[in-house]
Amino acid sequence: MMAAESAQTLERGLRLLRLLADGNRGRTPTELAQELGLSRPVVYRLLTTLQNEGFARRDAQGRVHLGFGVLVMAQAVQPLLRAAALPALRALAEQVGATAHLTVAEGEDGVAVAVVEPSWTDMHLSYREGSRHPLTRGAAGLAILALREEAAREQAHPGARPAGDEAEPEAAAARPFLVTEGQLQEGARGIAVPLRGLPWLEASVGVVTFGLLDVDAVGPRVAEAARDLAHTLAQ
Repeated sequence: MMAAESAQTLERGLRLLRLLADGNRGRTPTELAQELGLSRPVVYRLLTTLQNEGFARRDAQGRVHLGFGVLVMAQAVQPLLRAAALPALRALAEQVGATAHLTVAEGEDGVAVAVVEPSWTDMHLSYREGSRHPLTRGAAGLAILALREEAAREQAHPGARPAGDEAEPEAAAARPFLVTEGQLQEGARGIAVPLRGLPWLEASVGVVTFGLLDVDAVGPRVAEAARDLAHTLAQ
């Protein structure tokens, strides 16, 4: 019985943390209780534990935010995420002859946490790990915004599919390929696909180059790399 109660408390605490991470805005304990479907005493007990461990904090107005303790965990996870992504990115870069990258959302910015350049091309675009750009610029960021829109639609209409997608569910799931040109650097072209099926991660896999990009040929390769990486990270 105690093990079941402990598991339930842990599950509730994790749900609370995910809610605090969603939308980057503070919430009152009452709002948290309503959104989680829990009583206020239960939420207050969870918050006390999380605050004591540095994973939650209260501002001057009493609203609850993520605590800075999560930064320590995030810094530890990023090298693991990079290591997991490198094989898929390396294969993608060699296949299409363009620089491949994994971009992760940090608030309203996208950060390149892993980058692999092709080994056989005469010329390719150099893209630095740690590069940061607004999500509204570049294929990688736009792919993450598309992922957020999908999550919002799913939350508003659970289980619903966009009109016209019933006959081709797999093809619909693979769309869209986000394609941009010259948004991050003049002459640079990019294709990116969001990582789906990982509620704890907002990220995209993409390629970028100065040369021409055959979207019909490269897009499916990027989508395949994104699916492979999502599968690896879900294990």
